[in-house]
Amino acid sequence: MYKIQTLNKISPVGLNLLPREKFETASEILNPNAIILRSFNMHEIEIPESVLAIARAGAGTNNIPIPKCTERGVVVFNTPGANANSVKEIVIASIIISARNLSNAITWTKSLANAGDETPKLVEKGKSLFAGTEVKGKRLGVIGLGAIGVMVANDAVSLGMKVTGYDPFITVEAAWGLSRDVKKGISLDNVLANSDFITMHMPLNDDTKGILNKNKFKLMKKGVRVLNFSRGGLVNNADLKEALAEGIVTYYVTDFPEEDLIKIDNVICIPHLGASTEEAEENCAEMAALQVMDFLETGNIKNSVNFPDCRMEFNGKTRLAIK
Repeated sequence: MYKIQTLNKISPVGLNLLPREKFETASEILNPNAIILRSFNMHEIEIPESVLAIARAGAGTNNIPIPKCTERGVVVFNTPGANANSVKEIVIASIIISARNLSNAITWTKSLANAGDETPKLVEKGKSLFAGTEVKGKRLGVIGLGAIGVMVANDAVSLGMKVTGYDPFITVEAAWGLSRDVKKGISLDNVLANSDFITMHMPLNDDTKGILNKNKFKLMKKGVRVLNFSRGGLVNNADLKEALAEGIVTYYVTDFPEEDLIKIDNVICIPHLGASTEEAEENCAEMAALQVMDFLETGNIKNSVNFPDCRMEFNGKTRLAIK
């Protein structure tokens, strides 16, 4: 019997894929063989010695102590692409929201709650304050062409946008899925300098932390709209505030609210809703559960962030694994 500990509420759609005669799942369990979690911070807990695998029901693994797990031989999985459509949809929505000034317009309209019969007149008088722009024909720069970036780029093409993608580490699989109408960016600086909208889809690490800083903002077209649905640390907030004050950035839309950004005009803070759909949670749970089951039963590894993919057909009753 394999024991699986869950550190967050994991969709039963995924957990039910684990045969009950072979797997026991619970939030409190002694000597688990594997852990499945979402955003729980594992940096602050002691990982039991019995743990062989950890599966993050999502793409980011910043909440898992990867070096420590690697040293111990614990395989860490994530679920790339499982929540991609959910994030893609909110990115596309945010492009339109920022283009049409909808956030400020809706807030202003609510301020008319007590205007009574004067409401229609006030609406007609004030609506010119929120005139926006269409996205059709505008240039979108997509920085990072993983599962989400590719889907955003393809759907933006369908909206009539002129899309340029930049990713020096694009995989063959991602390239196969990319629309032929998405142009290849010469460099990051070139994409930043020629885009009306910029959306980022990259991991946060030592190389990408603060990648959008004062020097990068200076390259951008005046009035650019910047979207960040990857990680908050990708943007230097102090430099962003200067760019907003100078009119370089018209809107900054982020799924990672921070105290120094929430009250700033033309910053739209969304409470980390990118993957918060029923479908995304189910997809991530399913992928995480299946990957853990495959590893525990056969030793196969797919979508690990700290060990290479390893797969061999299981032809016998037993398999020898050297750890």
